[in-house]
Amino acid sequence: MPAPTTTAPVAAPAPDPGYGLPLDVNPASAPAAMLADPATALSDEDRALVERIASQPLATWIAGPTSGVQEQVSGVVTAAAERGGIPVLVAYGIPHRDCGGHSSAGPVSDAAGYLEWIDAFASGLRGERAIVVLEPDAIAQMDCLEQPQRTERLDLLAAAVGRLTAAGADVYIDAGHSGWKQMDVIAGRLERAGVAQAAGFSLNVSNFRGTEEQIAYGREVAKLLPGEPHIVIDTSRNGWPSDSGDWCNPWDRALGTPPTVETGDDFVDAFLWIKTPGQSDGECNGGPPAGQWWQDYALMLARNAAG
Repeated sequence: MPAPTTTAPVAAPAPDPGYGLPLDVNPASAPAAMLADPATALSDEDRALVERIASQPLATWIAGPTSGVQEQVSGVVTAAAERGGIPVLVAYGIPHRDCGGHSSAGPVSDAAGYLEWIDAFASGLRGERAIVVLEPDAIAQMDCLEQPQRTERLDLLAAAVGRLTAAGADVYIDAGHSGWKQMDVIAGRLERAGVAQAAGFSLNVSNFRGTEEQIAYGREVAKLLPGEPHIVIDTSRNGWPSDSGDWCNPWDRALGTPPTVETGDDFVDAFLWIKTPGQSDGECNGGPPAGQWWQDYALMLARNAAG
């Protein structure tokens, strides 16, 4: 059936007193754009499944070259402000990103380049309020680096926290997930990365661990840090939780709790869909390259959640 030339319906969650605004639903997100494309052919059933994703507030990943970062960030926050919502952005540009994995081709190669990249990001915020998830995996995965590079990475993250916070962002430093690093290790790295100046830290980005498990882990980590910072959790694909360690396009998973800042827990600032459900983790389990839209996977996640 040919797709109509309309975007998916927009349904923003109710505002939370801590934010005063709902999370922004971006009608230009990857699944919404796919639905709006006249070339897209979906059955009515499959269209409804993809709309379960497209109608939710999805994070926008900023991962391109410095020359385009300011304009991209500015476009997201300006449009969100016009819609009356708070955008969620992911800063994903750290040098030596992903330690040679599926997403290792980062936009910059050294510390000076990264600071320029972060400054462009901060300039794009224009003082508008935004949630920024800072550098998924950068802390938990840094064991692949030599010691001088580890020190540099933590210094760069601390600088990024300061610059993005000064520009109006609520910054959450990514801290991996409950099955990756011991609590004291991750707490020490978060402290060096400037979590005291951030809004908190993020857990389960692009992963499949259970929400309650992340909350319990996050509480214990926070107790080891000054001020006991808060957390946000990626619930995009943990509707059928798994601790198997299979993180690259595993099948038999489901959409999780929809994004909201009304979590019912003062320690948890938001449940977010940081990883766009339906975007590939990499060329594994039949998937396309990392970041590309994979319709069959999106349908599987939505179908399992609806079932």
